[in-house]
Amino acid sequence: MRTIKNRNENGRPKLASTEVRKYRIEVRFATEEYFLLKTKARTARLTISDFIRTTLRNSTVKERLTATHLQLITKLTGMANNLNQIAKRANQAGYFAAKTESETLAKEIDNVIKSIENDG
Repeated sequence: MRTIKNRNENGRPKLASTEVRKYRIEVRFATEEYFLLKTKARTARLTISDFIRTTLRNSTVKERLTATHLQLITKLTGMANNLNQIAKRANQAGYFAAKTESETLAKEIDNVIKSIENDG
């Protein structure tokens, strides 16, 4: 009697469920973007799919500025203008006259920078 053997027994082992690629995403590109992608993938000697996967794994995304950050940056810009005006007065009237004003502004700038460092 002949034993029937499972055909897949000697085949490739099954992939772990985390390694199975079961999701598809459709992305539309403009002509220039598409050819740029093809060129970069070819230069890296990867398929387009492998290039995208590698880029996804190795890239970092910077988050957009929040409304609070934008307000703080605007405040810093105004303070920079004030500092320029203080420097102009110091050059005209003497540095001692602008000392207190510049120290106060420096403390305000320091507080704004600390606020930005602490994420608003």
